[in-house]
Amino acid sequence: MMQHTLSEIFGSNVFNDSVMRERLPKATYKALRKTIDEGIPLEPAVAEVVANAMKDWAIEKGATHFAHWFQPLTGITAEKRNSFISPTQDGKVITEFSGKELIKGEPDASSFPSGGLRTTFEARGYTAWDCTSPAFIMDNTLYIPTAFCSYTGEALDLKIPLLRSMEALSKQALRVLRLFGNTTAKKVIPTVGPEQEYFLIDKKMYDKRKDLILTGRTLFGARSPKGQEMEDHYFASIKERISAFMKDLDEELWKLGVPAKTKHNEVAPGQYELATVYTTANIASDHNQLTMELMKKVALRHGLVCLLHEKPFAGINGSGKHINWSMSTDDGQNLLDPGHTPHENAQFLVFLCAIIKAIDEYADLVRVAAATPGNDHRLGANEAPPAIVSIFLGEQLTDILEQIENGGATTSKVGGVLKVGVSTLPTLPKDSTDRNRTSPFAFTGNKFEFRMVGSSSSIAIATFILNTIVAESLSEIADRLEKASDFNEEVQLLLQEIVKKHKRIIFNGNGYSEEWVKEAEKRGLPNIRSTVEAIPALIKEKNVKLMEKHGVLSKRELESRYEVLLENYIKTINIEALTMLDIAKRQILPAVVNFATKIAESINSVRATGLNVDISAQTELLAEVSSLMSEFKKNISELENAVNEASNMNSDSYSKACYYRDVVFTKMGILREIGDKLETIVDAELWPLPTYADMLFNI
Repeated sequence: MMQHTLSEIFGSNVFNDSVMRERLPKATYKALRKTIDEGIPLEPAVAEVVANAMKDWAIEKGATHFAHWFQPLTGITAEKRNSFISPTQDGKVITEFSGKELIKGEPDASSFPSGGLRTTFEARGYTAWDCTSPAFIMDNTLYIPTAFCSYTGEALDLKIPLLRSMEALSKQALRVLRLFGNTTAKKVIPTVGPEQEYFLIDKKMYDKRKDLILTGRTLFGARSPKGQEMEDHYFASIKERISAFMKDLDEELWKLGVPAKTKHNEVAPGQYELATVYTTANIASDHNQLTMELMKKVALRHGLVCLLHEKPFAGINGSGKHINWSMSTDDGQNLLDPGHTPHENAQFLVFLCAIIKAIDEYADLVRVAAATPGNDHRLGANEAPPAIVSIFLGEQLTDILEQIENGGATTSKVGGVLKVGVSTLPTLPKDSTDRNRTSPFAFTGNKFEFRMVGSSSSIAIATFILNTIVAESLSEIADRLEKASDFNEEVQLLLQEIVKKHKRIIFNGNGYSEEWVKEAEKRGLPNIRSTVEAIPALIKEKNVKLMEKHGVLSKRELESRYEVLLENYIKTINIEALTMLDIAKRQILPAVVNFATKIAESINSVRATGLNVDISAQTELLAEVSSLMSEFKKNISELENAVNEASNMNSDSYSKACYYRDVVFTKMGILREIGDKLETIVDAELWPLPTYADMLFNI
């Protein structure tokens, strides 16, 4: 029964291939499929027929409006809803939706972050239908996934560079495949399956925390007497209230064709995870944006709030987004599956080494993919990879690469004989390697798991960076192999050189250890500790050259993203600092004064009795509270001065961001430390904020 119900629910609100096949004339369907599969431009007449069919289907499903749904540089989605109605002369309305309305929209481009590409007096921007990602219905609205560009054609969103990078990767991967005799594949598709971590707390608690409302994280909060140290939450039985939320969320996602697969309790109390099945990279990106939006909406129905910040609570695990990334041909061959035959083995090792080379040469860009103010709290902490980019391959693959480096592998740890292109690499089972939770980029059998990305980020950023850097590696490999007189021998030499040059990026040990930090420094690997340090990689000459070569982003587009990311960092820390000051001055300080007054009144009351009673406990407590209160007030003033100083700076964005990181953020940490000490002393009934114990153990 359940399977039948699931098959009815899944994709029921999606204008997917089966709906198109059913509702479109055969010729129109074939023309649209050619556009989707081969990138052939869509004729206006075809768009008109598609739009009409889409409108009829949507109205039958209860839709009254349509919206071009896009992903500006805010990192979240945007939309402008228009109704299907068009007034007639007799005072009635008809429903209309043209091919032009389907293909193109015109939102205001000046009100979104653009890093200088658009100004207020240059408002024109366009949304263009991405027909490779199916339209869907949500909230009585037909949503049309679109790309967002400026009047001058520059990318103002996250989807355009992703789509461009997919084309670049496909082009270069096909060159390599052709050399291995594959003449049937028409394109190579990057596939992605994200794992989304998140927190849930009770809405009543959330409403009492101004810091959560305005910044997504707690700016004050002493640790709970119990945290995650009992290791009793991970994979534990799911509570009834949470289970009801998860069931509701699954159904909403399934209706939209999002293949929600796995759900479980995560390590921290109040923390959970949802993972989806692999799909094409741009669809996976759209699905993940939908997942985050629906998590928030569905949580509210259950009296809960979903927190997607990377570190909403100090002292316990933060939330990441693990991006499982691979490459597949359009006929279903996973290029990171080791395979059975010598031919497949050699091909696998070439693609594997291309990735190793890419990650090592462009580690700074990979780090940008995980650079957000929220993720700065998480990277390098106990549950997340360090800020040093490295690759985990596992014992078996590492051993094979070491043999290749030494002149050609002849044995494998699981038996058999290996010589690239000649002998046989033993079949690698999908779980031939252990898992390494400390590795930022780990091979997990037939894919890589990129574990650095923050929970609130769009996966489009990490994916387009991975696609582009691997495209570049494959391009260089193809350039060389296409000229080879002896292909097998050249492959062997090429792999040997790549392993020798880039083996420094391979690390199978504990990424959390201090020894690794020292070892990474010896190897010459960058340790980019903060978002501010990471962002300049976008405008480094070698990275600009890379992005322009593959047509993913122009120099101007990269410069705009550099400015947007710095502005975002500055604004984020500024909002956090102002929120912290507001809570400190208007909530915590009055509560502490009230508590100190009560102690003083208690001391005076006891003294007034005339009895010779020991009141040292009260006087010591009053002295401690008064001392901390004085220190707290002093640090409020210091933080205020720092924020004012930062606001009045006329320097460039990078210098300003550095000041916010080094001065404002540091002073926020000092103020928090004192505030958290006060929380452990002040009467619980007087303390104005729900505590960590209240929030984490109340659902």
